[in-house]
Amino acid sequence: MGGPVITKSGKVLPKLKIFVGYDPREDLAYEVCRHSILKHATFPVEVIPIKQEDLRRAGLYWRTRDPTESTQFSFTRFLTPFLAGFEGWAMFVDCDFLYTVDIRELAEFIDDKYAIMCVKHDYKPKSATKMDGVVQTTYPRKNWSSMVLYNCKHPKNRVLTPSVVNSQSGAFLHRFTWLDDNDIGSIPYTWNFLVGHNEIDDKDLPKAIHYTMGGPWFEAWKDCQFADLWLQEVDEYKRSQMIQKVIQDELIRLLDTRMNERAGELEARVGELEGKVKEISALQKLLLFYLQERFLSEGGNGVKETPFDA
Repeated sequence: MGGPVITKSGKVLPKLKIFVGYDPREDLAYEVCRHSILKHATFPVEVIPIKQEDLRRAGLYWRTRDPTESTQFSFTRFLTPFLAGFEGWAMFVDCDFLYTVDIRELAEFIDDKYAIMCVKHDYKPKSATKMDGVVQTTYPRKNWSSMVLYNCKHPKNRVLTPSVVNSQSGAFLHRFTWLDDNDIGSIPYTWNFLVGHNEIDDKDLPKAIHYTMGGPWFEAWKDCQFADLWLQEVDEYKRSQMIQKVIQDELIRLLDTRMNERAGELEARVGELEGKVKEISALQKLLLFYLQERFLSEGGNGVKETPFDA
């Protein structure tokens, strides 16, 4: 693990909170995204899933589902600054990303003069549906909100309270209408490479691959561009899970063995103590018998009787 990040502003960034949009039907995509981030990271990052169910339970999200929502994090993503306590920098990313390099390189772009930073796509979908048959929508600044670095302490981002996120329109939120254009910093497109839209030299590899139309975890997209990389990551993730389970099972076995050994030691110790208690009880009875005998032999009052001369 390397040291903290020095941002473009010259500030030290000791840690980055990364909020990942979570949808139950894309659970594996989330796990793979998380795995790819942590695998490459050389500075402390905390990956946190944004789960709509948890937010509803906590009273932070009560919005009625909109027909245009393709995932459960279509709107919850905008709670990122709030969930970060409106402090420091935090990142939001959709779960259908795969990282191929260290997130440190992205964090080095952070510039405090901006409220947010993102890839400024000019994206117009070619298909009417995506993922597992979800209706595709087109709007200005589409996909800008799929990966965002938030300057959570920026005064303008304080508008993103649960009340606003639950009540404002999709256009207001996804187009970053609460910000002026010069509040939005730009990041190279390779950090949000849209599969099927962006192009890259065969010799290069995107730093963050975004399976925005749908990834290999959907049957319809199992042969999409860079599907092989995602499937390799799945294999690595599953192997790491198996290794962790083996280690966990072995630790549990060793703990059980040690506890059983300790239980045997304690049982033996208890047996020794019980034996000593019995010895003490026998000695107490013997002492009582001795005292009784002496008491009787000395006339019952502890004074030896004088023989009587007739």
